[in-house]
Amino acid sequence: MKQDYFEGADVAVTVCAKDGTILDMNQKSRKTFLKPGQESILGKNVLDCHPEPARTMLADMLANPRTNIYTVEKEGVKKLIYQCPWYEGEEYAGFMELSIVLPEFIPNRVRKPKA
Repeated sequence: MKQDYFEGADVAVTVCAKDGTILDMNQKSRKTFLKPGQESILGKNVLDCHPEPARTMLADMLANPRTNIYTVEKEGVKKLIYQCPWYEGEEYAGFMELSIVLPEFIPNRVRKPKA
């Protein structure tokens, strides 16, 4: 049995196929992105969920796989958005997005290499 490590995580994880079809969403993703009254958006195209210019950028990311990382702030909540391709074996299969709420202050720890 495959373990779903992200289901209870406090990180929104959304997985799409390379054609943009939404394949999976963990609990936090469903809570974050489903509109009131919506039970699911699985099977819908992720491009239909985004306005311009995000829609064009996502379409290009689907066609030209690459990682995209940025922060966004909405209603005083700052999030780190991490979008990256995922693969089945060696074949590009789509991309996933992790949306992580950031606290007001994040410590930065500099690690020195061992001598």
